[in-house]
Amino acid sequence: MRTPNAYAVAVRKADGTIVNISARLPKWSDKYPLLKLPVLRGSAVLVQSMGLGIKALNYSANEAFGDAQEAEAREMKVALTPAVIEGEGDFAGLTGAVPGLFPVPTQRRASDEMKKGGTAAAAGSIVIAMIFNILLFVAAPLLLTNALFIGAGWAPSPATAAANSSPTAGTTPTATDSGNVNSTSGDDWYSRAWQSVKTYLHPVRPSVGFNLIDGVIRMTFFLIMIFSFSLLKDIRRVFEYHGAEHKTVFTWEKGLALTVDNARPQPRQHPRCGTSFLMVVMLVSIALFSVIKFDSLLYNFLVRLALVPLVAGLSYEIIRLSAKKESGWFFKMITRPGVWLQNITTQEPDDQQLEVAIEALKESLKLEPQPVEAAMAPLS
Repeated sequence: MRTPNAYAVAVRKADGTIVNISARLPKWSDKYPLLKLPVLRGSAVLVQSMGLGIKALNYSANEAFGDAQEAEAREMKVALTPAVIEGEGDFAGLTGAVPGLFPVPTQRRASDEMKKGGTAAAAGSIVIAMIFNILLFVAAPLLLTNALFIGAGWAPSPATAAANSSPTAGTTPTATDSGNVNSTSGDDWYSRAWQSVKTYLHPVRPSVGFNLIDGVIRMTFFLIMIFSFSLLKDIRRVFEYHGAEHKTVFTWEKGLALTVDNARPQPRQHPRCGTSFLMVVMLVSIALFSVIKFDSLLYNFLVRLALVPLVAGLSYEIIRLSAKKESGWFFKMITRPGVWLQNITTQEPDDQQLEVAIEALKESLKLEPQPVEAAMAPLS
């Protein structure tokens, strides 16, 4: 759970107990005042949230599976002779003495990773995730839309464009022209394949229709990915915890005591959810990418890439405005698709999952310097 100035992670261990860790959020805006400005602050919050999410997953994995690893290590220790373990100093020492024995994570090490460690690993994961998402949601839709427009005849092919621009357009082909055409028919298959690829990747100047289809393809990829994830058993359990988070936030926003009984009847779809944010990103990108009209696939891709932080920042501001009670119908309408999608990304939690979510929110709120307004409620 993340509140405006703090965050907390709660994990139920194998023995049924709940452990947690909490800390104040680093204030990037204090060091870089520009990050307090609208739009810019959204990009900063997104990057920070991604890093915290990866660290939280590492912490929870260490806590959840630490007991099983400790039990396994204790069994291995019994089998060792005193000569081997003498002077080595508990399990950490055994790691260097016995080949193949892995270090057992302890609570201290998990806490260290969450609070101050794991930064390099988190940064690496963020970079990999960003590359994957850029390829899937920026490059692939652009290339597919370009090929679709060429194949459907909605844009001139290279041959048509060359004929229209040629000063001899409309004249009868000469013998030399015919010979060139015939010579290509005997090329190897890979030459013909490469020529076909070049044809479909002939740059198409984006229009309103081009960007709409590009956006639909991007949205389709996103929906297929989310639906596919929901079919996995482990991910479904993550979605149940996601539902527990939302129910807990609704309980707090209504001023009710943070108990399982109060959280159970709350809705699990929340307009300020990360799912809603991603759906808003999809919609904003369609509008913002429409201003790009280069006759070059590379330029169109690079400018779209450069606009990603702006898309994220604008989407963040829309989510913030939609959370206010006085926000108009437009902001509520634009976040509505994300709320619908939460029927997939959130599932009904059990009481034990609600207990964990409540624990995380309580610990995070303890670190808030002053009461948090409803418009700035926790966002999972």
